[in-house]
Amino acid sequence: MIFICVRWPVKPEYADRWPELTADFTAATRAEPGNLFFSWSRDLEDPHTYVLIEAFAEDAAEAHVNSDHFRRAQAELPRYLQRTPQVRNTVLPGDQWDDLTEFRVR
Repeated sequence: MIFICVRWPVKPEYADRWPELTADFTAATRAEPGNLFFSWSRDLEDPHTYVLIEAFAEDAAEAHVNSDHFRRAQAELPRYLQRTPQVRNTVLPGDQWDDLTEFRVR
């Protein structure tokens, strides 16, 4: 899977509305064939930053970045940001989450 983590530095005046502002993009991406997960979290230390963790099947990434909803997001979302988002991505084996064995719940 292609695993991607993006830090989105949202302008303070839009931070509380970020889930609403990205709702269509989120729903369309989650509906894509090959999307494994697409999950937003708010940074507890910086409430103006959201962290997006997403993953795609290796053959699905090109379709994602060429989709209409991705292009709309490219055109619309930057106006709500303080600066360019930061990203890390890598290819990982498998297509699922693994259990954190160091914190096994019994």
